[in-house]
Amino acid sequence: MRDRDLYAKLLGIEDPWYVRDVDPRLEAGEVEIFISRDERAELPCPVCGAAAGRYDTRTRTWRHLDTMQYKTLLTAEVPRVKCAEHGVKQLKVPWAEPGSRFTAMFEALVIDWLKEASVSAVARMLRMTWDEVDGVMTRAVARGLERRQSQPLRNIGIDETSFQKRHEYVTVVYDCDPKHVVDVLDNRRQFDLEEFYFGTPLEHLQSLESVSMDMWGPYVQATLIHVPDAERKIAFDRFHVAKHINEGVNKVRVDEHAELRELGDRTLTGTRYLWLKNPENMTAKSRLRFEALRGSSLRVARAWAMKEAARQLWSYERRGWARRAWKRLIGWMARSRLPPMVKVGRTLRAHLWGIVNAIVLGATNASLEAVNSKIQALKKRACGYRSRARFRSAILFHCGGLELYPSAHLAHTNS
Repeated sequence: MRDRDLYAKLLGIEDPWYVRDVDPRLEAGEVEIFISRDERAELPCPVCGAAAGRYDTRTRTWRHLDTMQYKTLLTAEVPRVKCAEHGVKQLKVPWAEPGSRFTAMFEALVIDWLKEASVSAVARMLRMTWDEVDGVMTRAVARGLERRQSQPLRNIGIDETSFQKRHEYVTVVYDCDPKHVVDVLDNRRQFDLEEFYFGTPLEHLQSLESVSMDMWGPYVQATLIHVPDAERKIAFDRFHVAKHINEGVNKVRVDEHAELRELGDRTLTGTRYLWLKNPENMTAKSRLRFEALRGSSLRVARAWAMKEAARQLWSYERRGWARRAWKRLIGWMARSRLPPMVKVGRTLRAHLWGIVNAIVLGATNASLEAVNSKIQALKKRACGYRSRARFRSAILFHCGGLELYPSAHLAHTNS
C-alpha cells in the first residue's frame, strides 16, 4: 500500500477529498500530508448547502496526531465558494472544526489530556504553546455550552468560591439534579446574580422548586426580586447554618481558654477540634477526653450542647413543627449569656424562614461543596488563574457536564 493510500485510510479521507502527497521530513521531525479536493465535485455552500460557484482557494494547515515520534501536519487547498444568499464562504473540511488549526482527533486528544493535567503540563507533553492548549479548552467549552439543551431548572445551589487572594470571589450556580455547574459569575454582587436571572427564561425561573444558598444578602435580594415565590424557595443550606454555629462555639472556647490560661489552667489546650467534630467520628482516646469535658461546667460545653441540639433539628417534615423547634433553640441561645451564641441566635432568627424552607424542601448544597473542593484543587494544580474568564472556562470544562469533543470526532467515533 502506498503512503498516500495508507494515510487516506488512517485519516478517513473520502471522496471528493484525497491524499495528493506525503512529505516525510525526518530531519525536522515532521510528516506533512497534502490533501486536495476533486475539482469536478459539486461545491455546496457551508451555510445552506446549496450549490455554489468556486471563488478561490486558501492554503490551510492543521496539526494532527503524531506519526510515531514525528509531528504530523495536514495541508490542504480549501476552496472558498460564492453563494447567492450568503456571499463568500470557506468550505468545511471533514477532519477539523471551523476556525481551528488542529484536527478534530488531535483536539480530542488534548481534551482527554486536559481532564488529567494542567494546561502547562499538556503543552509540554504535546509540544504545544500554552495559548494553543488554552484555545482548545475554550473552544471545547463554547461547543459544550452551545450543545447544552435548555432544560427547566428544578433545584439549584448558589455559592461563592475564591478566585484569588484578597477576598476575590466568583459565584458558582449549580444544578443539583444532574449535578453540574450551570454558570460561573464574575463576582458575588447582587448585580452578578441578577444578570444570570435576566439570562434565564422566565418559565425556567417559575419551575424552580428550591434555591439553596448561604445567608449572603446580595444573593438573597437578587433571588427575591427575580424568582417567583422566592420566599418559599430560598433555602439556607445546612452546611452554612452549621458553619455559623460552629464559629460561635469556637469563639466561646477561645475566650474561655484565654481566661483559664491566665489562671494557669490548661484544660482547654488542644481541644478545638473536639468541640467541632462529631463524637461518632472520634477515636476512642479522644472520645474519653471529650466525654469528661462536655460533662463539666465549662461555658464551651453549654455552647456545644446548643450545637448538638441544632444538629437534631433537620429531620422535621412540617413547616410549623420545624419553626417552633428552631425558635426554642434560638430562645435558648438568647438566654445563654454567651455573647457569641447570642449573636448566632440573632442571625438564625433573622434567617429562620430560609432555614425552615431548607428543612421542608430537603434542599442542600452538599454536592456543590464537593464541587467547590474540586474547583480549589483545579486552581492549585494550575497555580492560580490570571483572569476570571479562564477560571470560568476551567470550571465549566471540568464541572459543567458538557459534551466537549468536536463534532467531526464524535461522527468518527460513532461511525
